[in-house]
Amino acid sequence: MTISAHYQLLADDLAAKGINLEDVKAKLKRQHIETPSWGYGNSGTRFKVFPWAGAARNIYEKLDDAAYIHKLTGIAPSVAIHIPWDKVDDYDALGQYARDRGVSIGAVNPNVFQDDQYKLGSITHPSAGVREEALAHLIECCEIMAKTHSDVLSLWFADGTNYAGQDSIAGRKARMDDALKQTYAHLPAGSRMLIEYKFFEPAFYHTDLADWGMAYATAIKLGEQAQVLVDTGHHAQGTNIAHIVAFLLAEGRLGGFHFNARRYADDDLIVGSSNPQELFEIYVELVSAGDAAANVAYMIDQSHNIEPKLEAMLVSVLNCQTAYAKALIVDYKTLREQQLAGDVLGAHRTLIGAFETDVRPLLAQVRAEMGLNPDPIAAYRTDNYAQQIAAARGTATLSGGAIG
Repeated sequence: MTISAHYQLLADDLAAKGINLEDVKAKLKRQHIETPSWGYGNSGTRFKVFPWAGAARNIYEKLDDAAYIHKLTGIAPSVAIHIPWDKVDDYDALGQYARDRGVSIGAVNPNVFQDDQYKLGSITHPSAGVREEALAHLIECCEIMAKTHSDVLSLWFADGTNYAGQDSIAGRKARMDDALKQTYAHLPAGSRMLIEYKFFEPAFYHTDLADWGMAYATAIKLGEQAQVLVDTGHHAQGTNIAHIVAFLLAEGRLGGFHFNARRYADDDLIVGSSNPQELFEIYVELVSAGDAAANVAYMIDQSHNIEPKLEAMLVSVLNCQTAYAKALIVDYKTLREQQLAGDVLGAHRTLIGAFETDVRPLLAQVRAEMGLNPDPIAAYRTDNYAQQIAAARGTATLSGGAIG
């Protein structure tokens, strides 16, 4: 059966369920997945980084690569930057460089975890001098936001302790509250502070922002511009992330995502690669929330180490697109009726029926209507962009590990 025949069968099925296909396609065309600048350069685990021929060497090459991914997908129009990795002298010029290539600067991510002085923490460090240096960097990133027209400050802290008694947990919390309060005062008008959390690592006794509840409580204390960022890899095994998403949406405090996947303790796998149903369930909660999810920011945060950088990023974006498409075609009317009737397995089958639906013909049609190649992976593999940048940039010589 041809793709067009599969598409027509799906269209007929959706029509029978009262689902507006044109509305589904319109929402897919408006989807926005932000890619990270660091995903285009050489990065990996703290044990080893495997260099990739053609990996971006600076923010300008990263923007070139991001623009290429957006050209293939049509739904990746912005690029998150990491400071000081992406620091430049002229941010106005950087913004213009991005716009000239059809993309824009997205979230600004401070780095207060890599330098030696942050070994015992950054804004929670026992030393006032180190805390002041970290705070100055956060404020600097707020200023960069204004220059690049970014509306998101994305915060993740490696702060924590490895041993009982190493530092005062309560004291560190007070230091963090104070630093974030000062940073919040410097946010550009109309922007948001997204507060990320992590279950553990690199701190092994306690992490200063260890879970969504701590991030939520911190955001509430700061004000309406502060929200929670959910990194899909930063949870204990078995955590129901869809539940967290639904709760934060109901409270109006879900700010955004860092999408990736995990098997054990970190988050460096391609989103949707290890548990695609989990990603689908997250998108179901987002679709169900309607307007409450209108301002949620969707960002990739992955460290592609053994994978080709560009193809890995492309697969990441497309996996989010697939999960969203499946969430959009859920028969929510029937699902609600079954839920209210206590039809446990009927409701489950309705939901899983959408997850098991082959949406590739739908996505191919959407891309064709957007003037894109219906198969972005095939387009990438038959194109010579990767070969061109490999020849132009070469392969970097690395030693040691890198931040993942």
